[in-house]
Amino acid sequence: MEATPAAGGRGVVAGDSSLLILSNYTDTLVLALDEADILKQMGFSPDFKRSQELDVSNEGQTPETPHGPSIGTPPVTPWWSTPTTPLPDFSTSPMDTPPPTPAGLPVDFRPAIAKSTRRIGIPAALAMAVLAGSVGGAIGFSAAQNGGSLFDINAKLSSVKSVIERRPDSVAALAARVIPSVVSITTTTPDGGGTGSGFVLRSDGYLLTNNHVVADAIGSDGTQMAGVLKVQLSNGRTLDGQIVGRDASYDLAVVKVAVTGLTALALGDSDKIQVGDPVIAIGSPLGLSGTVTTGIISAKNRAVTTSGSTGPANSFINALQTDAAINPGNSGGPLVDASGAVIGVNSAIASLGSSFGGQSGSIGLGFAIPINQAKRTAEELIRTGVSSHPIIGVSLDASFQGPGARIATTPGSVSAGSPAAKAGLLPGDLILAIDGKRVANSDELIVAIRTHSPGDRVVLTYIRGKSAERKVDVTLAGSTK
Repeated sequence: MEATPAAGGRGVVAGDSSLLILSNYTDTLVLALDEADILKQMGFSPDFKRSQELDVSNEGQTPETPHGPSIGTPPVTPWWSTPTTPLPDFSTSPMDTPPPTPAGLPVDFRPAIAKSTRRIGIPAALAMAVLAGSVGGAIGFSAAQNGGSLFDINAKLSSVKSVIERRPDSVAALAARVIPSVVSITTTTPDGGGTGSGFVLRSDGYLLTNNHVVADAIGSDGTQMAGVLKVQLSNGRTLDGQIVGRDASYDLAVVKVAVTGLTALALGDSDKIQVGDPVIAIGSPLGLSGTVTTGIISAKNRAVTTSGSTGPANSFINALQTDAAINPGNSGGPLVDASGAVIGVNSAIASLGSSFGGQSGSIGLGFAIPINQAKRTAEELIRTGVSSHPIIGVSLDASFQGPGARIATTPGSVSAGSPAAKAGLLPGDLILAIDGKRVANSDELIVAIRTHSPGDRVVLTYIRGKSAERKVDVTLAGSTK
């Protein structure tokens, strides 16, 4: 008996071929499946006679002559279903708490939520499942008709090597050499805490990281709180970290752990790096230690200013810009070149603000402190516990938007006996360039000065009132404040 189902389609199980034909007016899918599987999936007993026609609508069925379950009552576990497992929620892990956000950059550390997720409805999912089954079944049927399998011993296959050979300068090879020297650094306080990265500077336990990574471990009295700072080595061993010294102006800190025999990373020359050179960033974004990302140097000498997390101090960085993915938790980790040498300390990212949708994490704008600057600062911190930065001894007018940087007109804006005073600079003078390079604003002037060392001589170009441009030599002084 042939019956017309409510949906207007019918199904036939043919006795002379392993085919199930499902028709719905103009749409026909031919599934090359084994008959036993077909009967099992459709709910029929194995002894069902293959030559019978299947009444899809099940009209007129009785318990004594069952033809299968009602089409309106699906099995408890549909054959097309796929068990789903909830994705891990990184936002609730203690390791996921990022360090305090510097206010100087439009950085948004909210969880990254895909706002444009396309949801697939049940009918579409079923259609996809049937289509996948039809393709697989057709391949199997074709193989069976030809008397062989997809992996027949006589099949001609392309040759492959049993061992993957990697060049010594491949990303995998470089990562394998660098990762053992990269550490995760966490701070835990009653108010929260954060996580960051660092790397081995010396084999006797000295590590380099960012100041903002360890700043939460400093109490209100300016000393380190006990048990707050932890360092996890790449082998999983966790140790107490002791802050040797830190410099908020450069956003750098040195931490010591009580262990020797560590493998220190080689330090490169950040002055020789060129735009377009490949780089690798390694660290612990969101607490995921040993994460490796790649990119290039996108730009050099970017003036990046970040606000201190524990006070009004600002960090002025003449940064390397990279498109390697850097996320909260990467701070303090190494940025290495194609030889595996460290050329920068990952420090900051730029993210879209709330007015642009609030996307958090990497958008391809990461910034690293050049290692040449970090090396000088780290050596001073290890040697004396403090480090100095160069100054000219003036206060700048923060309200002046440029171009150039204007010396404030308030009393004492040019410190007595300072390099600026000795060079003849006065309040209200407008500084236009340093060593021939124009500065757009006061931040760029400060960053440019801090690329030097105390005692270096620079040439400042300035104007006074409506006079012509003047040039003056200035010998930089040092300050630890």
